[in-house]
Amino acid sequence: MLFGRALQPLLLLELLSSDPASQSRAIQGIALQFSWICAYFLSLYGGAWVVPNCFRLAITRFRLDRSDAGWFVPWLRFNQAPWYYLLTGADFDRDQQPDLIAVSAIVNVAGQAVLFTGILDDFFVDAGGSLDRLILSQVMRRPLVADKEDSSTVAEDLARFYGVDGDYFVLRYSEAITLNIEYIKIDMDVADTAAAGTWAGSLPSGLVVN
Repeated sequence: MLFGRALQPLLLLELLSSDPASQSRAIQGIALQFSWICAYFLSLYGGAWVVPNCFRLAITRFRLDRSDAGWFVPWLRFNQAPWYYLLTGADFDRDQQPDLIAVSAIVNVAGQAVLFTGILDDFFVDAGGSLDRLILSQVMRRPLVADKEDSSTVAEDLARFYGVDGDYFVLRYSEAITLNIEYIKIDMDVADTAAAGTWAGSLPSGLVVN
């Protein structure tokens, strides 16, 4: 019994019957409750969208899917979305979450290995959950052979790169040979000196993905 309506399996049996009279009675019975039947199926579609999204929102809001959250993690972690955790820093403690995520990628350009580096703005996966493309900003690049020397200064290191024109750079994962992910945590004690060209960040060890 739901909203004063009782399930009537007899109507379904009569609808499936080969007897024309029974089918006619079943159709008439369904027609009398057509609005309720439509509401029922619409509620199923609505519930199928609302309930999972509410669960997902609660999981991410309370960080119940972190790798060290508890014994329930295997049931709540998005196991089909490993790139989500790698490219968002979702496994970090709240006070250690990165302010920026830098991505470096080696790409084969006209037979030459070129290193691209920039700040991750967004990323997209395909229907199978594999990484499809990265959206980077403030991108610079250099030939891989122009590697830094041990005695080089910061200014000399930066001189090896040159900027890529454009607001955003789309890097397709299928074209990348390797990826390097750096989580950048800005030190707020020295943030005031950033305008003068000096800023500090703590970089947990980069993760290299072949």
